[in-house]
Amino acid sequence: MHWYAPRKLHEALALLAERPDLIPIAGGTDIMVGRDPRACGHDYLSLANVAALRGIRETPAGVAIGALATMTEIGRHPIVCRALPALAASARATGAFAIQNRATLGGNIMNASPAADNAPVLLAYGASVSLMSVARLRHVPYENFHSGYKVTVRRPEEILGEIFVPYAPLGARHYFRKVGTRRAQAISKVGLAALLVGRPGAWERVRFGFSSVAATPILACALAATITGTARGLPDDEGLAEALGRDLAARDDIRSTAEYRRRIALNLVREALAPWRHQGGCDAGQ
Repeated sequence: MHWYAPRKLHEALALLAERPDLIPIAGGTDIMVGRDPRACGHDYLSLANVAALRGIRETPAGVAIGALATMTEIGRHPIVCRALPALAASARATGAFAIQNRATLGGNIMNASPAADNAPVLLAYGASVSLMSVARLRHVPYENFHSGYKVTVRRPEEILGEIFVPYAPLGARHYFRKVGTRRAQAISKVGLAALLVGRPGAWERVRFGFSSVAATPILACALAATITGTARGLPDDEGLAEALGRDLAARDDIRSTAEYRRRIALNLVREALAPWRHQGGCDAGQ
C-alpha cells in the first residue's frame, strides 16, 4: 500500500490526474471499517493536509463549506447553527465526539452510504457540490450526486472541493431527526430532514430528504407533491403513507426491517408537519 499526502491542492489534483486509481480520503474514519483485509492493498491520496479544502464561509446566497470541514466545526459554527440548524444538528449526530473531531462533511458525502447522517439535510436544503480536476471545475446538485448504492457521479480524476448550501427563507421550519439504536456511534435505521416554507394551501417550498430507506439517500418527491397538492389542510396518514410508498425502497437488513422503516418514516413526517397538523401555524424551529 502506498500513501500520498500532498499539502497543496494543485499537487493533489496533479497526482490524481496521473494516478486516477488513487483513493482520496479525508478524515479516514471509515477506512478500516470498509477495507476488506483479504483484498490486495489500495493506494490512498490523503487530503488531510490540503488547507485549501478547509473552512466555512458565508456568502450572499448561502454557506460554502470546505470538504475537509469536520463535524465538530460544522456543529459548532455560528453561521451554520444560525442559518442551517438542521445541518448543525446532523453533524452533532454523526458518531461520537472523537469521530466528530476527525470526520469531514466531504468524507461523509464521498463514502456514499445510504445511511449517511448529513445526506438528508443536504437534500432538504437543496445543496450542491463542486468537483475539481486539473482540467475543469463542475457543480452538481446534490440530489443528482448519488447514482447507485455506494456510487456517485464523481469521475476518477476529480476531488470534492466544496459543498454549497443555500439559505432557507425566513420563517422556514428546519427539521432533522435520526432514529438509531443509540444517540451516538450508531448507524441510522431511518433519517429525515425537512425544509418547510409556507402553510397548507400556500406552500412555497417543501423538501424531504431521507437516509436508510433506499439504495441511496433520497429526496422524497412524491411526498412533497402530495403535501403541496392538497388545496386545504394536510393529507391524512393514509395519504402520507401512500406517497411514502412511492418514494421509499426500504428493505430488511441486519439493522431493521422494511416495515419498521416505513412506519418510522411516517412517524417522522408527521412530527415534521406537527406545527400545522396540531396548531395550524408555522414553526421556524428545528
